[in-house]
Amino acid sequence: QVRFVESGGGVVQAGGSRRLSCAASGITFSSIHMAWYRQAPGKEREFVARINSSGSTNFADSVKGRFTIDRDNVRNEVYLEMNSLKAEDTATYYCNRANIPYHYWGQGTQVTVSS
Repeated sequence: QVRFVESGGGVVQAGGSRRLSCAASGITFSSIHMAWYRQAPGKEREFVARINSSGSTNFADSVKGRFTIDRDNVRNEVYLEMNSLKAEDTATYYCNRANIPYHYWGQGTQVTVSS
């Protein structure tokens, strides 16, 4: 079945960087457009970044120029490189299919940006 395991979160100072990883299984990973989402306390889950099966990417305006996304179709993993972190980036980060997420969500990985 579909499974996502996110990792790499932690506490980071404002202006710092963090790299998140997501291991996917139960899907034909290489042919699926993948995305990162995040959910801050008391807020709706929101889109952060996507990477298509072709490798093309796009980003939410709030992270454009600071975050990058990459994937490894051999390891079935997707990554989110976060730079110049701000307090408002504090959230639990999840990976899932882009556009139409699977019903299943992983446990996410918590990123806390301290000022």
